[in-house]
Amino acid sequence: MYIAISPQKTGTGYQSSVANYVAYLEKENEARLPENQEHFFNQFEDQVALEKVISEIDGNTAKLRQKDAKFYSLVVSPSQRELKGIANNPEKLKEYVRELMKDYAKSFYRNQEVTVNDIKYYAKIEHQRAYRGFEKQVLENAPYRKEIAKLQNDIRKVARGEEEGNIQKMERRIQQLIDRAPHKQNGKLIAAGMQKEGSQTHVHIIVSRKDMSNTYTLSPMAKHKASEVMLNGKLTKRGFDRDKFFEASEKTFDRVTGYQRNYVETYRAKNMFTKNPTQFYTKLIGLPTQEKDVAFKLLGKTGLHIPTVPLNKYQLAMKILKTLERGIGRALRAGEIDVGY
Repeated sequence: MYIAISPQKTGTGYQSSVANYVAYLEKENEARLPENQEHFFNQFEDQVALEKVISEIDGNTAKLRQKDAKFYSLVVSPSQRELKGIANNPEKLKEYVRELMKDYAKSFYRNQEVTVNDIKYYAKIEHQRAYRGFEKQVLENAPYRKEIAKLQNDIRKVARGEEEGNIQKMERRIQQLIDRAPHKQNGKLIAAGMQKEGSQTHVHIIVSRKDMSNTYTLSPMAKHKASEVMLNGKLTKRGFDRDKFFEASEKTFDRVTGYQRNYVETYRAKNMFTKNPTQFYTKLIGLPTQEKDVAFKLLGKTGLHIPTVPLNKYQLAMKILKTLERGIGRALRAGEIDVGY
């Protein structure tokens, strides 16, 4: 499970209206018949009109300044393994989102208890993803695509008689570059804008910064998990516990769907690897045989193959750990496992 939380910005400032973002989230519906379109939904409604989403979010900004974020974006992206576990069922995903937003509310540290009834949000399911310019596959393919583009341009110049050259030799060079490029999909080099293959269903959630009553702010970007400040002469609690929210998001998904989560798919595993890779590796090779086999298969799908080392061979295990540390980190952040937040 991968969950991204961010304020919506336009350049260096925050968007004053949610209208453009709502329009962006309609992109998949443009090519669909009305009966096949995905609609916005919230905790209690299955179909919310675009106009209502815009008016409700834009109108819930009392006392917010121009430089303040008006709403936040949560993108909930189950892994392909998780989507397979729910048969890519959008209704099951809606059920999960409604339970997830209860976890979101509980993760706020406030003077009064925050519940999902205090959260003004609208969610939308999407089924497609395209590669973006900053993704690893696109960046690592870029040098190959650049050289291929130059060769193709040279071929056109030779064909027009503007330059001399061996077109067949240049075409062979292009094929060599395609073969050597690290990331391909259906035989084509991955580039920005290319649709990703496989199940890509995910959910966009628009959350108002203000509570349902438009009285107080609820910011998931608060840096302090649990802090207290003087506000208008009163000691006020504030904060959002991301660790609590991310861990709860997994447990809720597993409870709602019956999914059997492997150790390497957990947020706790990623945190352990970041803070103590030795402890992570020890935990990994100490898993029960069946769970360990699944963990190695999941990591292996990312191109990383980890040898099994008996725990009593400590020095050998540590030597292998040093060589695998960087690779495991890449694997844990890979889309197939999706344990990063």
